[in-house]
Amino acid sequence: MKISRLILLGLVLATLARADVTLAPLFVDHAILQRDRALPVWGGAEPGEHVVVAFKEQSVGTTAGADGRWIVYLDPLPASAEPADLVVAGKNTVKVSDVLVGEVWLVGGQSNMEWVVENSKDAKREIATADYPLLRHIKVDHTIADHGPLETTKTTGWLTATPANAGAFSAIGYFFGRDLVKKLGIPVGIVNSTWGGTPIEAWMSSAALQRSATWPAVNARWQKNLAESEERKAHWPAEYEAWRKADAAAKAAKKKNPVPYPQPNLGPGSPYAISVLFNGMIAPLQPYALRGFLWYQGESNWERPAEYAVLFPEMIRSWRAGWGQGDTPFYFVQLAAFEIDEPTHRAWAWLREAQTKALDLPAIGMVTAIDIGDPADIHPRNKQEVARRLALMAKDRIYGIPSDYEGPVFDSATREGHALRVRFRHAGGGLISYDKPVQSLELAGADKVFHPAAGKIDRGTLLVTSPAVKEPVAVRYAWSNAPVANLYNGAGLPCLPFRSDGF
Repeated sequence: MKISRLILLGLVLATLARADVTLAPLFVDHAILQRDRALPVWGGAEPGEHVVVAFKEQSVGTTAGADGRWIVYLDPLPASAEPADLVVAGKNTVKVSDVLVGEVWLVGGQSNMEWVVENSKDAKREIATADYPLLRHIKVDHTIADHGPLETTKTTGWLTATPANAGAFSAIGYFFGRDLVKKLGIPVGIVNSTWGGTPIEAWMSSAALQRSATWPAVNARWQKNLAESEERKAHWPAEYEAWRKADAAAKAAKKKNPVPYPQPNLGPGSPYAISVLFNGMIAPLQPYALRGFLWYQGESNWERPAEYAVLFPEMIRSWRAGWGQGDTPFYFVQLAAFEIDEPTHRAWAWLREAQTKALDLPAIGMVTAIDIGDPADIHPRNKQEVARRLALMAKDRIYGIPSDYEGPVFDSATREGHALRVRFRHAGGGLISYDKPVQSLELAGADKVFHPAAGKIDRGTLLVTSPAVKEPVAVRYAWSNAPVANLYNGAGLPCLPFRSDGF
């Protein structure tokens, strides 16, 4: 009888908890709302409960559905740095204080986007000078959800850019947002939903994956991971400890670790499982009004570039559909130089090319980091320049601030004797080779074998020759994992890696 009473009490308390009006995870103190867009505000309540949302001069009511969910839409508002309260009233009242209106960007991806200010170049100076009251950042906690999309998730809360806070912000997000605050003079919010080392499949909904042309291959791999999941979890601790000891010994001897990194669990409960990060870290944020997305990911998919070329555009389409704002701007970073341990030395070049397939979608932009990578470190520290290039694109395309944001892009290659003349788009101000003659050029003849080549800048074009190729038919530039990429235009922006062949 005592146990039954306890169970009954628990059910009553659970019912009362469900009756409280709640808000979606981004609606907390110090939030920034997107200007000039209809503003969805949503959460939970008791089924059938009347809920009223009030913000500034607006007050909108609705009734919670049978599942307890409710949503209202506030009319678009202009930017405002004047703090206001967002009040939601039902059987209880929730007040969100110090809410501003400005520009909101979601930054997503794996470790290079998650990389924090305190680990970036000039970190001490950057943190000490982080005094931007209009710039705020919120990070979504690492959350795995194996069984479908969650309605809510945990976050750090919105934090203002101060020396006490900024060191833990996404570096690219912070430097990008700082640039916008300086140029626009209005509030900027950065929503950081990232997890290092994760594949794109984890960030896609189950529906998006299943309608992709690559689903048979993705599903086959997933079924294998499911079958091996328990065994991998059991063996992981001992295998990792053996790897750790071997790695420490190898570093002490200045040698390469002979023990391969152990295979982790890729099944349920891991951040590598399909859809789990979409379910836990993206779905609960939809449809919070945004200006756009910034994305830096792909390192964990380098072995499957053909799949990535299909999955990445599908992810973008599905995210846009989930937010319901149309073709929301989506800007991404092409992988930087890094000498991954693989025999061809070209695997990342193919992944970089796969990334470019997304450029066929509307309102898409890509910046390259090919010239500022570190061949020995997958995490280059110069996040300021990556963010600057993203901000140049946003300022020109969205905010009406004319900016040179595109480096030279391959246009054509025509035969001239023993040479190929390469022409470019976005070579305004001419072509410049930094520090030394143009590096990382290759030519191939009809045999499809590429040889090192030299390039001579000529009237805004590049004349490429190689003594090993008398009748060239194809040219490549920066087509390796970690090329020396030193070709720029007059605006100081790097040439994108390219190939003219279809080999």
